[in-house]
Formats: sequence, structure tokens, C-alpha cells
Amino acid sequence: MPNYYQPEIECASREQIRHWQDERLVHTVRHVYENVEYYRKKMQKKGVTPDDIRSVDDLCKLPFLTKDDLRDAYPYGLLAKPLSDCVRIQSTSGTTGRRVVAFYTQHDIDLWDECCARAIVAAGGTKDDVVHVSYGYGLFTGGPGLNGGSHKVGSLTLPMSSGNTERQIQFMCDLGSTILCCTPSYAAYLAESIIERGLRDQIKLKAGIFGAEAWSEEMRHDIEEKLGIKAYDIYGLTEISGPGVSFECAEQGGMHINEDHFIAEIIDPNTGEVLPDGEKGELVFTSITKEAFPLLRYRTRDICALNRTPCSCGRTHVRMSKPMGRSDDMLIVKGVNVFPSQIETVLLAQGYPANYQIIVSRENNSDLLEVLVEMTPEMFSDALSTVSAREHDLVGALKAMLGIYAKVRLVAPKTITRSEGKAVRVIDKRNLY
Repeated sequence: MPNYYQPEIECASREQIRHWQDERLVHTVRHVYENVEYYRKKMQKKGVTPDDIRSVDDLCKLPFLTKDDLRDAYPYGLLAKPLSDCVRIQSTSGTTGRRVVAFYTQHDIDLWDECCARAIVAAGGTKDDVVHVSYGYGLFTGGPGLNGGSHKVGSLTLPMSSGNTERQIQFMCDLGSTILCCTPSYAAYLAESIIERGLRDQIKLKAGIFGAEAWSEEMRHDIEEKLGIKAYDIYGLTEISGPGVSFECAEQGGMHINEDHFIAEIIDPNTGEVLPDGEKGELVFTSITKEAFPLLRYRTRDICALNRTPCSCGRTHVRMSKPMGRSDDMLIVKGVNVFPSQIETVLLAQGYPANYQIIVSRENNSDLLEVLVEMTPEMFSDALSTVSAREHDLVGALKAMLGIYAKVRLVAPKTITRSEGKAVRVIDKRNLY
């Protein structure tokens, strides 16, 4: 039997979903126009007023919003509610050191928790389950999102956060964790660690909810086999709310988008033209229930397709495919957004030339990030111990910027191949898409 947290919403008629979207879009557009100067100027520049938006059919009249807009408006420029009404922020790293900061009222958090609760129940979660949350907490949205969703369901919640694998496994065994929430690469690592310790028979997991990074179907099957679970995909991004924007049901035929909160479009990334359902393009989201930080037509840069054919699970909300790539140069490494421009910012600040290469690989289902950096001729003449010290300093600076470890290898001047066209900055060996 399919599991629903809010069946009256998750299985609502298409007519009802469209009614919600029309009504909430109109309200949200007027809300941001009246309360956010940044939006008002963008709409005025395009010659659009709230009176022009009467339904979802008018969505195409609104301007797009990009990560550049979020950077330009940092920190409070897109805030649509008084700061006194906000109770939390979540954040991710920015492209040049400026972070994306998303604001939440209590109402926003309640709705976000409900979206994550739907994902947990779709994975078979009930109040009798023990939900083991191994996503990072703090500013990262993964931990707080699934934590709140678990509370809504009424499950016993283990707020483990990431890392400390020994403790993770101990709690998993001692407290009988039944649903694991983390990145797929960490789930794979946990599976290997459990098997190595001979503890497979002591694990009671039945399901996993994995997201925040790309993963293949082969990786899904490997995790399912090793842990004896069913592995569910979940999608979200800090700018829109966090995990729970969409989630898989037991049919695993795409992730159902919570359309009562988000309107999805697929566009041609080059022209901005809206594409028909089924065609591959860039995913664009409009949030229609958020109070503090509602984004209109936000370009996610994720490439995917939408599917509106009926799902046998009974849910009526549109499904999105797994992201098939990016329309920009962003990488997702260990669940963290990484831009080459971030790395370049660190290198230039440390006195290195802008000649570098980023190599991403995957070993034992875990992402590895390596940065090759050319030295100046003066640096190249330094003693080996000095070069090692320089590498150590760069590792620290990059971790401060990115939030994750990157191996640094300093190489001789003119070692990295030059290109007559666009420089090849990134080599991704993971074959994720």
C-alpha cells in the first residue's frame, strides 16, 4: 500500500493543484513586488506588474532569478519579511566567498518540515520508526530538513550529523535505526564499514533517503544490496528551501515535486524558452508559499526533464528525473557546491597564477577532490620543504572557502596544458550522468 503523509494534497486532482498554484502565485508575486525592492526593479525593468500575473499561464512574463542575483542582493536584498519575523537562516557556500543565505519564518519551517515528512512517509516511515539523520547540521540544509520532517511524522529522530562513523554504527545497532538519511556516498561508506566489522546482521535498516549529490542507478543497487534496504532519492537546494522540494515514491520513477509549494518549469538554458514536458532542459523553480525568501523563476542550472504521466503510487504531482548534468560549471562534491571561481579566488589571494586544474574522482563510492596548481618561477625554485608548506597552507585556505578537504598538488610552471579556447578547468572522472 502506498504511504502518504498528506493524502488530500499528495493525491489531489490536477485541477485542485492548478487552483492552488494560480492563487498562490498571484499572492506571492504581489508580496515580493510590494516588499522587495530588488524584485520590484527587476519586474519594472521587464515592464511587468502584479496585475499582469493572474495565473500560472502568466509565469513566463516574470524575469528569471539567478545565483548572481542572490550574490548581488546578499545578505538582505531579497528578504520579503521584516527580520524580526525570521527565526532561522540556512546557507551554502557562494561562488566568490559570498554565501547564499536563505531566511525562514516559523511558517516557512513548518511547511519545509511537512515536505520532508512526505518524503519520509513515502519511504515507509511511521511514528514507530527510528530515523537516523547523518546529513550535516548547522548551516547545511540536509540535517535540519530531515530532522524536522522526522519530527512531523513522529518518528524517534537521531540527529547524528555527518562523520564519526564508529558512533554512527554504534547508535545504528544499539537504537535500531530503521531509516537512514545521508548523502549516497556516505551511505556507501557506512555499508562497507558495517560489513567490514561483521555487523550486517545487527542492522535493522529498511530504507534510506539519499540526496545532496549525484549518484547512479548502479550505486543505488549496490547500497540496497549491501544494507538490505530500499534507497530513495530526494532533491532540494538551499535557495528554494532545502531537501524535500521533490522526493521518490516506492515506484522510483522520478521524484514527485511538491507542487502545492513549488512550480517547476524546464527551459532551454541558452534561450530561456519554456520547453514541453518530457524534453530535457534546465530546471526552474518558483516558490509560492514561502514568506521570508520566496524566489520567482529561479534557475537551478540542473538539467532534467518533467513527467506528468500518472504514477502508480497514486500521487498526482509532477515528477522530475534525476539531474542529468549542469548548465554551469558548478560541481557537487560530497554534497557541497563547488565552483572553480571559488578555488581561483583562493589561489589569487595567495599569490598564485590563475593556472590550475580541478580533478574529481570517486573511490569506494566516496568523492575525491584534487587541485593542481602551477607555481610561479620564483616559487618553483623554493626548497622542497617550502613547497610542502605551501601545499599545506593551500589545503587549509581551500577548506575554509569550500568547507571540504581538497588535496593540493603544486606543479612546475607551464605544466598544465593551455587551451586556445575556454580553459579546461575541471576533469570529472566520476561518470555520474
